[in-house]
Amino acid sequence: MLEKINFNDLDKSKLESFRFDEIAKRVAEGVDPNTTTLEKYVGLEHIDAENIHIKRFGSPDDVSGGKLKCYSGDVIFGKRRAYQRKAAIVDFEGICSAHAFVFRANQEVIDPRLFPFFLHSDQFMHRAVDISVGGLSPTINWGDLKYQEFLIPPKEDQARLLELLWAMDEVIESEKKLIITLKKYMRSYFISNYKKWKSNNRVRLGDVTNAKQWKTISKNELTEDGYLVYGGNGIIGKYTEYNHEKSTIAIACRGEYCGNVHYTLPKSYVTGNSMCLDNLDELKFKSKFLFYYLKYTDLTPVISGSAQPQIIKQDLENYKINEISLKTQDEVILKMDLIYNSIEKINAKICASLSLQKSIINHFF
Repeated sequence: MLEKINFNDLDKSKLESFRFDEIAKRVAEGVDPNTTTLEKYVGLEHIDAENIHIKRFGSPDDVSGGKLKCYSGDVIFGKRRAYQRKAAIVDFEGICSAHAFVFRANQEVIDPRLFPFFLHSDQFMHRAVDISVGGLSPTINWGDLKYQEFLIPPKEDQARLLELLWAMDEVIESEKKLIITLKKYMRSYFISNYKKWKSNNRVRLGDVTNAKQWKTISKNELTEDGYLVYGGNGIIGKYTEYNHEKSTIAIACRGEYCGNVHYTLPKSYVTGNSMCLDNLDELKFKSKFLFYYLKYTDLTPVISGSAQPQIIKQDLENYKINEISLKTQDEVILKMDLIYNSIEKINAKICASLSLQKSIINHFF
């Protein structure tokens, strides 16, 4: 597929400037969720950052206040906190948050199937952030956005680009589905073993390890090179220092990812959004086994707060776990690692594909 597009033959002098209201129409059809017969509601929380697909949704029964109607083929774009890069294509008829714009591509200017990729280009996203107004929750006004001008490639280049981007997207999505299947198998395998351990003696987590937090790093402190940094939802960038020589178990202890469990790579930095389990007594628990144990068992009892979930050090250390023989731990690690490593390899392929896809989008827009 890459051979079908030669970046060198892209004549950028052919790019034409259009106002955004010439590129797309804003659909502003209001809906009352209390009276609608539509069954699907899309809030900004249902749209993943930098993903053109909507994978989940809610119900109109869950919300109140005026909403917007969206049709198959429309694109929902989060106008609040545009830096989160939320823009996804709709493949059903439903309603969405009023904190979003519903856009419909002008086919005379841009192919509708290319339009969502354009919205994820740096050209558009950077402009969207620049014109956002407000402090805690910056928002884009349609009156400002519609007059913004953007460079769009001619239709013949769009056709070639469209074919490539959707072919790449198909591969990426199929690999994501494979990961979901493998993760389900891992959970099923572990839980089936866990049921056998329920009658075993239980020990406090604090009796075999110490929970410790480190300094939080802001996004501005992240660097292009250095050591991997783990936040509440996994790797968030790189930093000039590391706070763990060896791999460690990091448990997200605040915010929306509270309770997530990660196993870090050696020489990495874990931010204060997570607690690390240090000084593990390896005569009782293998580090990798304890990671799988905490990942696939229920940590809800140690999470407090609803609006701002958090895990307190004392509660985490009081959490009780089953004693498992080291022989059994080794058997479980061998099986789980086989699948876990496969998932990591697929994730690496997805990241590389997404990076290439983003480069292509920014090259053409």
